[in-house]
Amino acid sequence: MKTPVGGGPKKIAYALGTMKRVGLKNSAKALTTNNTCKACGLGMGGQLGGMTNEAGEFPSVCNKSVQAQSTDIQAPIPDELLASSIADLREFSAKELEHLGRLNVPLYKAPGSTGFSKVEWQWALNFIAERLKSTQPDRSFFYSSGRSSNEAGFVLQLLARLHGTNNVNNCSFYCHQATGVGLGTTIGTGTSTVELNDLSLCDLVFVIGANPASNHPRFIHQLKAVRERGGHVVVINPAREPGLVKFAVPKSMRSLIAGGTDIASSYLQPKIGSDRYLLAGISKAVMASQDEDRAFIDQHCDGFEAYRSVIDGLNWDRICAETGLSQAAIEEVASIYGASKNAVFAWGMGITHHVFGSENVEAIASLALLRGMIARPGSGLLPLRGHSNVQGIGTIGVKPVLSEAVFEQMESLLQVRLPRKRGLDTFNALEAAARERIDFAMMVGGNLFSASPDSKWTEAALNKIGMKVYLTTTLNRGHLHGIDDGETLVLPVKARDEESQSTTQESMFNYVRLSDGGIDRIDNLRSEVDIIASIGERAFDRRALKQSFESFQRHDTIREAIAQTIPGMDQLKEIGVAKREFYVRQRLMHRPEFKTPNRRAQFIAPRELLVESRQPEDYPYVLASIRSEGQFNSIIYEETDSYRHDAGRDTLFMAASDMGELGLANGDRVDVVSRRGIMRGVRVRSFELPRGNLLAYYPEANVLTEHQLDPRSHTPNFKSIPVALRRTAARPGTVTG
Repeated sequence: MKTPVGGGPKKIAYALGTMKRVGLKNSAKALTTNNTCKACGLGMGGQLGGMTNEAGEFPSVCNKSVQAQSTDIQAPIPDELLASSIADLREFSAKELEHLGRLNVPLYKAPGSTGFSKVEWQWALNFIAERLKSTQPDRSFFYSSGRSSNEAGFVLQLLARLHGTNNVNNCSFYCHQATGVGLGTTIGTGTSTVELNDLSLCDLVFVIGANPASNHPRFIHQLKAVRERGGHVVVINPAREPGLVKFAVPKSMRSLIAGGTDIASSYLQPKIGSDRYLLAGISKAVMASQDEDRAFIDQHCDGFEAYRSVIDGLNWDRICAETGLSQAAIEEVASIYGASKNAVFAWGMGITHHVFGSENVEAIASLALLRGMIARPGSGLLPLRGHSNVQGIGTIGVKPVLSEAVFEQMESLLQVRLPRKRGLDTFNALEAAARERIDFAMMVGGNLFSASPDSKWTEAALNKIGMKVYLTTTLNRGHLHGIDDGETLVLPVKARDEESQSTTQESMFNYVRLSDGGIDRIDNLRSEVDIIASIGERAFDRRALKQSFESFQRHDTIREAIAQTIPGMDQLKEIGVAKREFYVRQRLMHRPEFKTPNRRAQFIAPRELLVESRQPEDYPYVLASIRSEGQFNSIIYEETDSYRHDAGRDTLFMAASDMGELGLANGDRVDVVSRRGIMRGVRVRSFELPRGNLLAYYPEANVLTEHQLDPRSHTPNFKSIPVALRRTAARPGTVTG
């Protein structure tokens, strides 16, 4: 069978077909207005124009952009469907729910009710405020997705903290919190050290534990440019993803005519979860060739001798056994790195979604420090952020821990005393709910149910929350599961490009963009800021605050407050008038000025690598959850994956040699069993993977995930799950916990 190629005419046809379905005029308007892209955080839109990235490149658009727009440009959900029982609505697949239409009326589910009722806005806002006022602060939590604006996020965390709790979370705690921890210990900052233009200066990019062909398609254009100027792209991924091998870039006629451009110059496929050993092996080979930058290390780093001692203590037999790779293959990549002048390290959740995710990030940072590839133009660290504003949401304070300086600035702004007790992170909040210690939860966007590990447990935990409030544009499975008991309100919100006031977002390169909004599609919607501020106005005595929630209905007022309280965001104050976008101050690193206490970068010695790892005998395989080309995080746009032979969402990928050993053929069905749950009747398909490694789609595979967390970042282990296989007699596609 012919190996698929990423991108190409099929993707162009798909994009055009999607735009035709929702209306070419509507699509063109959505894509060309001055609004930030609603998909990934790579950087597109804002005041440079809807299809221009922050480096000024045009056209900068991809299928993810078109898909994100497609569900916003829909008619309202028919009343007949809204009148269905919740049990009937659960029969829709994730894709079908996304395409039912836009929500345009507040929905309420009473205790014991089997369906939703339509309610008026004023009733809903008053009801939420009363429930909030009657809830003890420690028994509440607040959550935001990365699609919300900086303005909405800031008002949300103010609402929570004025209520008396720091149980404030964002979706990044499941994605890149390990990045924040790992970079914090090594270089003192948790975000990208490079800007988009640095990618045009490098001669080597490492792509580690990520599949940008599916999840960040516009990043592939940057990788293609590296190859075309004679540079290298080293991909480190257990799966040999077709789109990372060859990609037909739609904006390049030469690439399309040639049937695709080579992306990876080197492709290493380590066993799932062995990245630390591989990175240590590359370091070992670099030092053996004396390619480390001793001048940089001596002048700007601490901890190198301890780091080198651990690396020296790892023998090649151990490294090769853990990774499944040959010494020669690792040394070849080390040689490429040793000869490079400017290298960028990019990584995704294949690095962070482990119990050792923070250590993985420290290993990447230490490898970069080894050759002084941080803190100079064209080199540095690039965590690949999924949501378009997930980094901004963290920047403006939607997180359970803030610095004392930020607390003091907020208190000065409002003339109140805010709580200092450490808040619950996302998983801890669910654990509290499971113990019946949460009475009120407010979730702005996202799909916490589908995003969380151990699906059955998560559903039960959410079900024990007395009052849940969801703000959303469309219905998803998170609005239908975990709501049997208690009360639920689902409120319809405006999409980013529908806002009546401008909003701001931050890219993965620390660049703050301004979205104009202004598109009028559906009546009876409210902005997230309007809803949150209206609840705050009802819940708190305005006389007790120097600045009332009513004043926070104005986005310029919110931006002024952010500029006064959040470090590096001072330029936000004037952005609504000046229309001048900017980089968050003191984030980019083009000079060796580290943010650690002693201003020196820190090598972290990976001592745990000296302890032998063991695979549970009862669960001989290791499974990682993955995304398809036709989805964005938990949003499913297409049921099949065009980059993996049109595989369906009930597919289990495994090595052909493993299939042969078990007597399995493509299309056979098996049960996948973990210590927490079962996926029944999944369809087996061969894929280029290391022996003993399996892949299954997220969020369906979440039924298998355990309560294993990175102890430092509290990131759940989505990517190295011990499982067993058995023949099935089950109805295909069913899952049980």
